[in-house]
Order: sequence, then structure tokens, then C-alpha cells
Amino acid sequence: MRCIYSVTGSWALALALLFAPLTISAGSQDAPPRSEKKMHDNLVKEVRHHLLLLPYYSVFDNLLYKVDGDKVTLMGQVVRPTLKSDAENAVKEIEGVSAVDNQIQVLPTSPMDDQLRRAVYRAIYGDPALSRYGMSALPSIHIIVNNGHVTLEGVVDSEADKNLANIRANGVPNVFSVTNNLVVGSGDSKK
Repeated sequence: MRCIYSVTGSWALALALLFAPLTISAGSQDAPPRSEKKMHDNLVKEVRHHLLLLPYYSVFDNLLYKVDGDKVTLMGQVVRPTLKSDAENAVKEIEGVSAVDNQIQVLPTSPMDDQLRRAVYRAIYGDPALSRYGMSALPSIHIIVNNGHVTLEGVVDSEADKNLANIRANGVPNVFSVTNNLVVGSGDSKK
């Protein structure tokens, strides 16, 4: 059996491996140092992007995070325990993150809470004035239900929408209380 090797390919590979460290070190000496603020902003954007791409992140979950240097703290509430671990694993893989503190609360499993989630969802997103908030892949009003207590999280365009969402959630039978943590944002800076 006879093997034929390409001289060009192996020489090119050898030369590339030989000169790669020189090119990388020369490039890093010429490049201006990146500012800490810019690196922090990029890390914040990356964490947000990775969390939004989680496959089971829904309107019934609330993920929050805090970036402190190269440490990321995850907070919020999720319905599925796998989402808690998926969020941690996704953030751990981001370049520049050295540690992840996972403080995400897994909401208790309850058929009554599941029923309330669906009912509050229909009450809020079924309203003609609020239905526009449900048009995106991840709606901007998050509905957190914990043992019959509803918390609304997210961003709306006006104080009237915030109050209307609160009224709709309070109008659902079997809801013990509603905490309205919706934030009124400007029309052009919606998340």
C-alpha cells in the first residue's frame, strides 16, 4: 500500500503553526488595550443573549442577572428545574466569565398554579390593548405564579398598560394576590 502526501499542504501547515504564535503576539502588542467599560458591556450583552436563547425560557419564567467583573449572579424564578441548570451552563461557557452564582428559585410544582398561569396569560394577552406585548417570541410581560400569588415582571410602554395588566391579573378567579413589578419604559428602548 502506497500513501501519497501533499507537500504543499503539510509545508503550509508547518509554516502556519510555526508563525502563528509570532503573528498573535505581534498583533496583541499593536492593539490598543480594551477599556474595562466596553468589556463589561460586551459581557452583559453576551449573558443576556445566551439567556434569551435558552430553549425552555418562557413567559412563565423570570431570569435576572448581575455582572460583577468576571462573576455573574443569576436570579429569578423558573417553572422547570432544567432551566435553572441550563442557564448556569450557558453562562459558564461565555468567554470572560470565571464564576457563576446560581440563585434562581425553582417554583413548586402545582396543578393549581399551572391553571392560574394559563388563566392569567389569557386575561392579559387576550385584552386588545395588551395583546401587542405577546407578539414577540418572548413576550415582554412575564407571569410568575407561586402558590396562588401572581407577580408581573417586564416592561410596558405606559402607566396605563401597567395598570391594565394589574387589573386583568386581579380579575382572574383563585388568585390570592398580584404584585405588579412592571416597569414603564420608553417606546424606542423596548427589550
